[in-house]
Amino acid sequence: MPSGGSRPRTEASRRGRPKGTTGIKHKSTLSKEEGRELVRQEVLKNIGPMLRSQMQHAIGIQHMMLRQKDGTFKRAEKVEDIEAALNSGDKNSYYLFTKDPSTQAFTDLLNRALDKPKEQEQEVTVAGKLVIEIAKGW
Repeated sequence: MPSGGSRPRTEASRRGRPKGTTGIKHKSTLSKEEGRELVRQEVLKNIGPMLRSQMQHAIGIQHMMLRQKDGTFKRAEKVEDIEAALNSGDKNSYYLFTKDPSTQAFTDLLNRALDKPKEQEQEVTVAGKLVIEIAKGW
């Protein structure tokens, strides 16, 4: 064999898929597609609660924590418990926690509902000369 130059193309040296198999999918591709479909179905089953949570995150999240008899705190879930804590006059019986609205969650919701805004093309003007120096020995 000569030292250098291109090698002769034989079927044994050919890289990639064999000829005539371009329409057939690999097992790994089929496995990934099956996994994506499974994830898509699970997400769609729970899309309502997830969407409400994402919207609440975009608006801002508030929690009221009620002090229990043992000194621990539990999240208030019933209106009656909230009213009782507020009317008790004891400011140590509850804490209010708020989380700022999330701009990222808001942007993501808008992009999904109204499509992502198109990126604007920007014109770049360069004035002057481009000088390239090549170091010796390179």
